[in-house]
Amino acid sequence: MELLTLALSADDIWWLEVFIDDWFLVIALGLFIVEMLRYACKKQFTRNLFGDSVANFVTLGLFMFLVTLVAMTYVGIFFYVYDNFRIVDLPLTPWTILCCIVLADLAYYWEHRFLHKNGFAWATHTVHHSSPHFNISVAYRHGPMDWFFPLFFYLPLALMGFHPFIILLAEVVVQVYQTLLHTETVKKLPRPIEAIFNTPSHHRVHHATNKQYLDKNYAGIFIIWDKLFGTFAREEAQVRYGVFPRINSVNPLTIFFGGYTKLFRQLINAPSWTHRFKLLTKPPIWAWQQEQKGKR
Repeated sequence: MELLTLALSADDIWWLEVFIDDWFLVIALGLFIVEMLRYACKKQFTRNLFGDSVANFVTLGLFMFLVTLVAMTYVGIFFYVYDNFRIVDLPLTPWTILCCIVLADLAYYWEHRFLHKNGFAWATHTVHHSSPHFNISVAYRHGPMDWFFPLFFYLPLALMGFHPFIILLAEVVVQVYQTLLHTETVKKLPRPIEAIFNTPSHHRVHHATNKQYLDKNYAGIFIIWDKLFGTFAREEAQVRYGVFPRINSVNPLTIFFGGYTKLFRQLINAPSWTHRFKLLTKPPIWAWQQEQKGKR
């Protein structure tokens, strides 16, 4: 019990976050190599798979460059809200870290759901979904505005009194957990795990273009959020990955900016300002339906 009530310093949290983030990337690269060897053994390794995987890591590099530019402002906003508007003072302990991770996972669920329901947000998140493959490298396939939207969903945690370093650590834990979900190597895990936690099986459903799987399984760590809020689907039919229409490119710049390039074209060609507003705020399925009507 003493260990669980031991106070931690902000420096402890910071170095723990850096340790998890940096070393897990090394582990993920190792798992990626294993996956590629598995594809090679099954004679499924193709030039497109290799090019797509390389592009995924390039988008990670582009994303990290943008994060570097905005990091101080991003963290500064959390500290400003925490220093001036927090409701209570929560200590830095393993208990508050655990609680923050659970709440951050719930915040991620709603952020993720928003990304699928808003045209402007989808333009960045579509990058992550646009790969026709599903392996560890896809977890690192980022869009240019992926750093922006989490701010609005995690900021309430600072108001609640969680130290910004704990919030950032919780973000890292949620993201790192999800990295492991991007694989076809693991089929289904034991039922108690599948019932409570997000798993590769559940996350394959989320990346599917199959009609019965669309807009399902938004969870980060705990699949219970999807079960509670009516967005859960079990993997049954074989999954088809990607987005519609497919981008058909392994050029990392085309992939990285593809969502906003498409949205910009739609805005330019829109028949009215009302239509443009809806393109920015409505789900992407609305824009697709309007395109289909225009072809009739």
